[in-house]
Amino acid sequence: MAGSDAVPDSWRQALEPVLASPKSRALGAFLKAEEAAGKAIYPPRGSHLAALELCPLDAVKVVILGQDPYHGPGQAHGLSFSVQDGVRVPPSLVNIYKELESDLGLPRPAHGNLSHWARQGVLLLNAALTVEDGKPASHQGKGWEEITDAIVAAVAAKADPCVFLLWGSHARKKGLSVPGLMQSQHLVLTAPHPSPLSAHSGFLGCRHFSQANAFLEAKGRGAVDWRL
Repeated sequence: MAGSDAVPDSWRQALEPVLASPKSRALGAFLKAEEAAGKAIYPPRGSHLAALELCPLDAVKVVILGQDPYHGPGQAHGLSFSVQDGVRVPPSLVNIYKELESDLGLPRPAHGNLSHWARQGVLLLNAALTVEDGKPASHQGKGWEEITDAIVAAVAAKADPCVFLLWGSHARKKGLSVPGLMQSQHLVLTAPHPSPLSAHSGFLGCRHFSQANAFLEAKGRGAVDWRL
């Protein structure tokens, strides 16, 4: 596996073809070379696939797509938009919490760890699953995208209805590149990115969380408890 992290059993069959590809092998070689050169890579080895470990394929209810892991020390731990306990809540996540408060009346958490969501079937997936310290987007185009495309496609192929939350142009492009997703049994919701640069252009007020839960309950899949 690229990055030497073992693929969880529930995802292995869906990902085996892409993991055997030359692009994936090149990604593995690239990551080893970067580590050998002494570069700090985030999240640390062992948590590259945390999103898959906490959220088995058969349990996925909601997909939230991010772009890159956080590139500061101690922040990223393998879940999009999430940071480890004790780390300041990043600006985009602050806006996600504002929307949760407005949409569902939930108090804003004092921490940024979204593991509770992942354990309930919220797949918090970045397009690239690693990044170099202090260099955003440094591992884009190295091979992760093919793997994460296959992850999104595996969810889209599920018979169980799921919700895709596509925030920002990058997530929207990645999600909508899956053939037939818009004509499927899934609910696809799009909005601007929750970044402070764009959140006021339509993310704040999008009410995606209540829409997602209403859809999941109507389909008999059960609501997500978004409280943290």
